[in-house]
Amino acid sequence: MPHISLTRRETVLALFSSAAAGVSLPAFAQQAEWRQNYDAGARNVVLRSSTPMLSPAALAATEQAIANYRDLAARGGWPALQVGDRLAVGSKGQGVVQLRQRLIITGDLDASVGTSNVFDSYVEGGVRRFQARMGLSTTGSVNRATLNALNVPIERRIRQLETNVVRLRTWSGNLGNRYVVANIPAAAIETVENGHVATRHAAGVGKADRQSPLLQTKIPEVNFNPTWTVPASIIRKDLIPMMRKQPGYLTENRIRIIGPSGEIAPERVNWNSDEATRYTFRQDPGGEFNSLGFVRINIPSPHGVYMHDTPAKGIFGDDFRFVSSGCIRVQNVRDYITFLLKETPGWDRAKIDETIQSGERINARIANPVPCYWVYITAWATPDGGVQFREDIYNKDGLGPVPVARLQGEQDI
Repeated sequence: MPHISLTRRETVLALFSSAAAGVSLPAFAQQAEWRQNYDAGARNVVLRSSTPMLSPAALAATEQAIANYRDLAARGGWPALQVGDRLAVGSKGQGVVQLRQRLIITGDLDASVGTSNVFDSYVEGGVRRFQARMGLSTTGSVNRATLNALNVPIERRIRQLETNVVRLRTWSGNLGNRYVVANIPAAAIETVENGHVATRHAAGVGKADRQSPLLQTKIPEVNFNPTWTVPASIIRKDLIPMMRKQPGYLTENRIRIIGPSGEIAPERVNWNSDEATRYTFRQDPGGEFNSLGFVRINIPSPHGVYMHDTPAKGIFGDDFRFVSSGCIRVQNVRDYITFLLKETPGWDRAKIDETIQSGERINARIANPVPCYWVYITAWATPDGGVQFREDIYNKDGLGPVPVARLQGEQDI
């Protein structure tokens, strides 16, 4: 199996020596390899730590990262990059030299690769590593979002780490042998078992004006092939305006209107009034069109939120996944519910696939309800020296917005 080069590892250990000293690469680390363009071979690899984000090891690594970043700031930090063109493999110029220096400072690129003005696959690999640490798509090229992330001042990064280490201390106790963490700013989910990350999933979380709440609960049940009852807030904010513009919307999406005396035809409702708010709107089951997809994961909470599949799986490839009205959409939901139902007799992967395929509405009670934590962490570190940062989408860090992933339609320089 390809592995990270010795010089790359030495660079990281030199920068984050106390955090990483004596720690071997995780046995469960996941690797991704990419097409090579010039020369780099196994250097163009990103390693993913198996250390849970909420763990004593991650807390200790984050505390050490603060010390390392403070030391780095005392030595001048990093300069802002002045790049006028998109940088990718084959680019040449002083901007590439500056990029190399920037990546070397934070250990994303080996210092031994030199100061060439050519964007080769060594630089591409370094950019990928940096993008992975920022939660951006690992394209290996520098677009506007990547450039903005590169140019966040080190002083802000230190304040992010200081703010979040307090949050991590809150969660450093015993969270359970098996549990789930949804990190809202990262729009990502970890399942954890026996102190190691079992699976990772991209997520779609609440918009800035319809935020996913912070919560601590247990997951008791999985609903297969569910119907979807439209929340009152969505009826007012989304459905009524849509019906004014597109009268066939409910019929096309198989959403039924239910009144006190039964089903009501859409054309009988006055959409220019608030009449619709007095009815129940329910979408038929069907993973290809139902807003919950094939699966809903119940979560007892006072907020009325839950986790679920989605037919719009294209969102999981986006950097900006703040798209919901508060609930959380889960990528690779079959792997996720396989983890949830692992200790429930009769619910192996084959049974899960069979139930989804059947189209029947079936509820599966989880034998040992799984602890579930929705948290807000915008900066943390892992024992291998990797320091992760995410955008403060809800402005809970109090540092003001930095436009990174929010540049949805303006990615190119």
